Amino acid sequence: MRQNQGQPEPDKRTRRREVLRVRNGLTADDVQAHAGALARRALALPELAEARTVAAYVSVGGEPGTLALLDALRARGVRVLLPALLPDNDLAWGVYRGPDSLLPAEHGGGRMTLLEPAGERLRPRAVTEADAVLLPGLSVDARGMRLGRGGGSYDRVLARLERARARPALVVLLYDWEVVERVPQEPHDRPVDAVVTPSGVRRFGRRVRGVRVRA
Repeated sequence: MRQNQGQPEPDKRTRRREVLRVRNGLTADDVQAHAGALARRALALPELAEARTVAAYVSVGGEPGTLALLDALRARGVRVLLPALLPDNDLAWGVYRGPDSLLPAEHGGGRMTLLEPAGERLRPRAVTEADAVLLPGLSVDARGMRLGRGGGSYDRVLARLERARARPALVVLLYDWEVVERVPQEPHDRPVDAVVTPSGVRRFGRRVRGVRVRA
Protein backbone atom coordinates (compact mmCIF):
# COMPACT_ATOMS: atom_id res chain seq x y z
CA MET A 1 0.00 0.00 0.00
CA ARG A 2 1.29 3.42 -0.91
CA GLN A 3 1.92 5.65 2.09
CA ASN A 4 0.96 9.31 2.28
CA GLN A 5 2.57 10.19 5.57
CA GLY A 6 3.82 13.73 5.97
CA GLN A 7 2.10 14.89 2.78
CA PRO A 8 -0.98 17.13 2.62
CA GLU A 9 -4.12 15.20 1.78
CA PRO A 10 -5.14 15.86 -1.84
CA ASP A 11 -8.71 16.73 -2.65
CA LYS A 12 -10.92 14.36 -4.60
CA ARG A 13 -10.43 16.19 -7.88
CA THR A 14 -6.65 15.97 -7.62
CA ARG A 15 -6.74 12.28 -6.74
CA ARG A 16 -9.07 11.54 -9.62
CA ARG A 17 -6.78 13.28 -12.08
CA GLU A 18 -3.82 11.26 -10.81
CA VAL A 19 -5.57 7.91 -11.18
CA LEU A 20 -7.11 8.71 -14.56
CA ARG A 21 -3.76 9.87 -15.91
CA VAL A 22 -2.27 6.45 -15.15
CA ARG A 23 -5.29 4.58 -16.48
CA ASN A 24 -5.30 6.60 -19.68
CA GLY A 25 -1.73 5.48 -20.26
CA LEU A 26 -2.65 1.79 -20.21
CA THR A 27 -2.95 -0.12 -23.47
CA ALA A 28 -5.68 -2.63 -24.26
CA ASP A 29 -3.10 -5.37 -23.70
CA ASP A 30 -2.30 -3.95 -20.25
CA VAL A 31 -5.97 -4.03 -19.27
CA GLN A 32 -6.43 -7.54 -20.65
CA ALA A 33 -3.34 -8.82 -18.83
CA HIS A 34 -4.87 -7.84 -15.49
CA ALA A 35 -8.48 -8.83 -16.23
CA GLY A 36 -8.03 -12.59 -15.94
CA ALA A 37 -6.29 -12.41 -12.56
CA LEU A 38 -8.89 -9.95 -11.31
CA ALA A 39 -11.71 -12.30 -12.33
CA ARG A 40 -10.08 -15.29 -10.62
CA ARG A 41 -9.62 -13.36 -7.37
CA ALA A 42 -13.20 -12.08 -7.40
CA LEU A 43 -14.73 -15.47 -8.24
CA ALA A 44 -13.02 -16.99 -5.19
CA LEU A 45 -14.75 -14.57 -2.82
CA PRO A 46 -17.25 -16.30 -0.51
CA GLU A 47 -19.62 -13.41 -1.16
CA LEU A 48 -19.74 -14.31 -4.86
CA ALA A 49 -19.37 -18.07 -4.60
CA GLU A 50 -23.01 -18.62 -3.64
CA ALA A 51 -24.58 -15.37 -4.82
CA ARG A 52 -27.70 -15.68 -6.91
CA THR A 53 -27.87 -12.04 -8.03
CA VAL A 54 -24.87 -9.77 -8.50
CA ALA A 55 -25.04 -6.13 -9.53
CA ALA A 56 -21.94 -5.32 -11.58
CA TYR A 57 -20.86 -3.02 -14.39
CA VAL A 58 -19.13 -3.10 -17.77
CA SER A 59 -15.62 -1.67 -17.68
CA VAL A 60 -14.60 0.88 -20.29
CA GLY A 61 -11.26 2.30 -21.36
CA GLY A 62 -8.49 1.82 -18.81
CA GLU A 63 -10.77 0.57 -16.02
CA PRO A 64 -9.91 -2.86 -14.59
CA GLY A 65 -11.53 -5.27 -17.04
CA THR A 66 -14.80 -6.87 -15.94
CA LEU A 67 -16.09 -8.80 -18.97
CA ALA A 68 -14.29 -12.04 -18.05
CA LEU A 69 -15.82 -11.83 -14.58
CA LEU A 70 -19.30 -11.10 -15.92
CA ASP A 71 -19.16 -14.09 -18.25
CA ALA A 72 -17.88 -16.39 -15.50
CA LEU A 73 -20.66 -15.32 -13.15
CA ARG A 74 -23.26 -15.86 -15.87
CA ALA A 75 -21.81 -19.30 -16.60
CA ARG A 76 -22.36 -20.16 -12.92
CA GLY A 77 -26.04 -19.37 -13.33
CA VAL A 78 -25.81 -16.04 -11.50
CA ARG A 79 -28.30 -13.34 -12.44
CA VAL A 80 -26.04 -10.42 -13.31
CA LEU A 81 -27.52 -6.93 -13.28
CA LEU A 82 -25.80 -4.16 -15.23
CA PRO A 83 -26.46 -0.42 -14.96
CA ALA A 84 -27.96 1.95 -17.50
CA LEU A 85 -27.29 5.62 -16.79
CA LEU A 86 -30.40 7.79 -16.53
CA PRO A 87 -30.53 11.51 -17.42
CA ASP A 88 -30.40 12.48 -13.72
CA ASN A 89 -27.30 10.27 -13.17
CA ASP A 90 -29.29 7.62 -11.31
CA LEU A 91 -28.99 4.01 -12.50
CA ALA A 92 -31.61 1.72 -13.95
CA TRP A 93 -30.64 -1.94 -14.43
CA GLY A 94 -30.83 -4.71 -16.99
CA VAL A 95 -29.97 -8.41 -17.00
CA TYR A 96 -26.69 -9.38 -18.66
CA ARG A 97 -27.22 -11.97 -21.40
CA GLY A 98 -23.72 -12.11 -22.86
CA PRO A 99 -21.34 -9.77 -24.69
CA ASP A 100 -23.62 -9.56 -27.74
CA SER A 101 -26.37 -8.08 -25.57
CA LEU A 102 -24.34 -4.94 -24.76
CA LEU A 103 -25.05 -1.77 -26.71
CA PRO A 104 -23.09 1.50 -26.78
CA ALA A 105 -24.97 4.40 -25.21
CA GLU A 106 -23.82 8.01 -25.46
CA HIS A 107 -24.19 10.32 -22.49
CA GLY A 108 -23.32 13.91 -21.71
CA GLY A 109 -23.94 15.10 -25.24
CA GLY A 110 -21.67 12.45 -26.67
CA ARG A 111 -18.76 13.10 -24.31
CA MET A 112 -19.05 9.64 -22.76
CA THR A 113 -19.97 6.26 -24.26
CA LEU A 114 -20.88 3.35 -22.02
CA LEU A 115 -21.82 -0.24 -22.79
CA GLU A 116 -25.28 -0.93 -21.41
CA PRO A 117 -27.54 -4.00 -21.40
CA ALA A 118 -30.13 -4.38 -24.12
CA GLY A 119 -33.66 -5.44 -23.27
CA GLU A 120 -36.00 -4.66 -20.41
CA ARG A 121 -35.05 -1.86 -18.05
CA LEU A 122 -35.51 -2.56 -14.36
CA ARG A 123 -36.15 0.23 -11.90
CA PRO A 124 -33.29 1.66 -9.81
CA ARG A 125 -34.54 -0.28 -6.78
CA ALA A 126 -33.66 -3.58 -8.53
CA VAL A 127 -30.18 -3.26 -7.03
CA THR A 128 -31.67 -3.99 -3.59
CA GLU A 129 -32.21 -7.60 -4.74
CA ALA A 130 -28.48 -8.20 -5.17
CA ASP A 131 -26.47 -10.46 -2.88
CA ALA A 132 -23.30 -8.58 -3.89
CA VAL A 133 -22.66 -5.25 -5.57
CA LEU A 134 -19.45 -4.75 -7.55
CA LEU A 135 -18.61 -1.06 -7.50
CA PRO A 136 -16.40 0.86 -9.90
CA GLY A 137 -13.94 3.23 -8.32
CA LEU A 138 -10.63 5.02 -8.68
CA SER A 139 -9.12 4.23 -5.27
CA VAL A 140 -9.88 2.61 -1.94
CA ASP A 141 -8.06 3.37 1.28
CA ALA A 142 -7.14 1.51 4.46
CA ARG A 143 -10.52 2.32 5.99
CA GLY A 144 -12.46 0.94 3.04
CA MET A 145 -13.45 4.39 1.78
CA ARG A 146 -13.98 4.46 -1.98
CA LEU A 147 -13.14 7.29 -4.35
CA GLY A 148 -15.51 7.32 -7.32
CA ARG A 149 -15.55 9.40 -10.47
CA GLY A 150 -17.71 12.11 -8.93
CA GLY A 151 -20.96 11.66 -10.85
CA GLY A 152 -22.84 10.52 -7.78
CA SER A 153 -24.50 7.51 -9.41
CA TYR A 154 -23.11 4.98 -6.95
CA ASP A 155 -23.64 7.30 -3.99
CA ARG A 156 -27.32 6.98 -4.91
CA VAL A 157 -27.00 3.21 -5.13
CA LEU A 158 -25.44 3.01 -1.67
CA ALA A 159 -28.05 5.35 -0.21
CA ARG A 160 -30.82 3.26 -1.78
CA LEU A 161 -29.41 0.09 -0.27
CA GLU A 162 -29.22 1.77 3.13
CA ARG A 163 -32.82 3.00 2.97
CA ALA A 164 -34.01 -0.47 1.99
CA ARG A 165 -31.94 -2.04 4.78
CA ALA A 166 -30.39 -4.27 2.15
CA ARG A 167 -27.04 -5.76 3.11
CA PRO A 168 -25.28 -7.00 -0.03
CA ALA A 169 -21.52 -7.35 0.02
CA LEU A 170 -19.92 -4.18 -1.37
CA VAL A 171 -16.80 -4.95 -3.39
CA VAL A 172 -14.59 -2.60 -5.42
CA LEU A 173 -12.46 -3.78 -8.34
CA LEU A 174 -9.14 -1.94 -8.75
CA TYR A 175 -5.54 -2.22 -9.86
CA ASP A 176 -3.00 -2.93 -7.12
CA TRP A 177 -1.53 0.58 -7.15
CA GLU A 178 -4.97 2.15 -6.57
CA VAL A 179 -5.20 0.84 -3.00
CA VAL A 180 -3.78 3.72 -0.97
CA GLU A 181 -3.39 4.82 2.63
CA ARG A 182 -6.13 7.45 2.54
CA VAL A 183 -8.57 9.05 0.12
CA PRO A 184 -10.47 12.30 0.75
CA GLN A 185 -13.77 11.66 2.52
CA GLU A 186 -17.06 13.54 2.69
CA PRO A 187 -19.95 13.00 5.15
CA HIS A 188 -22.07 11.08 2.64
CA ASP A 189 -19.31 8.59 1.77
CA ARG A 190 -19.77 5.00 2.92
CA PRO A 191 -17.13 2.30 3.37
CA VAL A 192 -17.06 -0.89 1.33
CA ASP A 193 -16.45 -4.43 2.54
CA ALA A 194 -13.57 -5.46 0.31
CA VAL A 195 -11.35 -4.49 -2.57
CA VAL A 196 -10.21 -6.99 -5.19
CA THR A 197 -7.07 -6.41 -7.23
CA PRO A 198 -5.20 -8.76 -9.59
CA SER A 199 -2.84 -9.72 -6.74
CA GLY A 200 -5.32 -10.28 -3.92
CA VAL A 201 -8.23 -9.28 -1.71
CA ARG A 202 -8.29 -6.87 1.20
CA ARG A 203 -11.13 -6.66 3.71
CA PHE A 204 -11.97 -3.76 5.95
CA GLY A 205 -12.78 -4.95 9.45
CA ARG A 206 -16.39 -5.96 8.94
CA ARG A 207 -17.61 -9.52 8.94
CA VAL A 208 -17.87 -11.47 5.71
CA ARG A 209 -21.42 -11.01 4.59
CA GLY A 210 -23.11 -14.20 3.53
CA VAL A 211 -25.85 -14.60 0.97
CA ARG A 212 -29.21 -13.52 2.27
CA VAL A 213 -31.78 -16.24 2.85
CA ARG A 214 -34.91 -15.55 0.84
CA ALA A 215 -38.35 -16.74 1.81
